[in-house]
Formats: sequence, structure tokens, C-alpha cells
Amino acid sequence: MLLAELNVRHTRRHMPTRRVALDGAYLPASGPAHGVALLAALVATNLPAIDQEQRELLPRLLHDARRGLAIPRIALRHRLQYDVHGLDRSRHRMVGEDGRLVVELDIHGAPIPQVLGAVMGAAALHATGRAVALDAIRRVVDGRWGGLAPDVEIRVIAEAAWNGIRPPLASAGEWKPGGPPEELLWRGVGPDQRWAMEVLGLRAGMDVERDDLNRRFRRLLRDAHPDSGGASASAASRIAELTEARTILMSVAVEAVAAEG
Repeated sequence: MLLAELNVRHTRRHMPTRRVALDGAYLPASGPAHGVALLAALVATNLPAIDQEQRELLPRLLHDARRGLAIPRIALRHRLQYDVHGLDRSRHRMVGEDGRLVVELDIHGAPIPQVLGAVMGAAALHATGRAVALDAIRRVVDGRWGGLAPDVEIRVIAEAAWNGIRPPLASAGEWKPGGPPEELLWRGVGPDQRWAMEVLGLRAGMDVERDDLNRRFRRLLRDAHPDSGGASASAASRIAELTEARTILMSVAVEAVAAEG
């Protein structure tokens, strides 16, 4: 049973840009407050890997978040935004398994985006829940958090362990009939390949072919260039994303041709 979930979207580790966004959250802050426990555990797990200079900026961010966070904004040298296009995903959940509580933390992403995602998730809650969640995060930052209950298991996973399937949020309805949902069509597609396909506009289940990749790359590269109306401020990062996505998918296309031969 899904008890809480936070999906953090962020720049991939080796990309030069630093961006963070949310892509769905279910964070109960009343009753057992499973959502609050998830956020606190996420921050506690990632905080030790953040350098002291950045950690000292967190109390001010938490203070600002009590009134809700204005987005876009810069925090800990990262841009907080709504747009998730081209961003990697880290999924964190609390689930009930056979009468036990399990916190599943995705560890494949960099630590700062996870902490920022937790703060963004808390700031997006209603006023009462926001205060409870931010207080819990502040206790973690100040070293006053008592930790999870002894019977709660923390399980660290990597994004690839989801095998391309995004677990539905507890607040979402059942999948509608009429064919498999798109997330199921991504089954077996690794995170790098999926990210690259999404960047170049390829949908789940589409073939990856060299000629099609080159056409898409040239068109999107032209659209991203400032001379063609692309935003000057983001042109360099967009071109870098397109170039990396093309490189990844060209390797996939070559491997596919070799396998057929």
C-alpha cells in the first residue's frame, strides 16, 4: 500500500545546469503523517553529503518556505522551476508491506536536488501541513530529529529498479481502459535512453532509427538557436541536452542494427 510519495525531477548528474522541479507528490501531514516522515528521512539521508557552505543556506530557505515558495527561484545554486522537460526523476515512497512500514529512497541522483525537492514538497502543502513538514525538516537540519520509529525499514534503491514503471500516486484514479498506459510502454527502457527519447520527442514504444534521430536533432537544434527565436539564456544548456540525447540514442540505434545483423 502506498502511504506517501515524492517525485523529484532534477538535472542529471553530468549535465552542467542545475535545475529542480516536482513531478507529483502525495504527502499526508495529519494522522500518522507518513508524508512528513518521508520528507524528514529523505533530508536526513542526503544532508551529510552536502557541504557545510550549502547547508548553512537551508535555514533561510526553510524560513521562506513557510509562506510558500515563489517559483522560479534560485536556492543552493539550483533553479527551482515547474518545467520537468528533460529532467531526470528520483522517486521516494513510504509503503506498507505485510504490516510493516518501509521508506524507499532513490539514491541515484545528487543529494542537493533531493533536499530541495523535499523542501518544495513541504512548501506546496496547505498551511497547517506545511508548518508540520517544515518543522520536521528543520529538526533534521539542526540535528534535533529523533529519526524514524524503530520498526520502520529504510530501503535504498536506484531509479532503474522501477523498470520504467512509475507507481501511481495514492490520490490518482485507476488506469483507464483502452490500452496500456504510457508508463507501461517504457518497461525495460533504461533511464538514460528514456530521458534521451523524451528530449528528442520520441514516445514510448517508438523505434530508434539513425535517420529519424538526425532529422529530429537538426530541427530541435535549429529551434533552440537564438537566431531562430530560441531563448538566449537557455540556448547553451538546451543544445547540450540535445547533443547528449542524440549521442545516447545513436549508440542505441547502432546496437539495434548490429543485433539484427
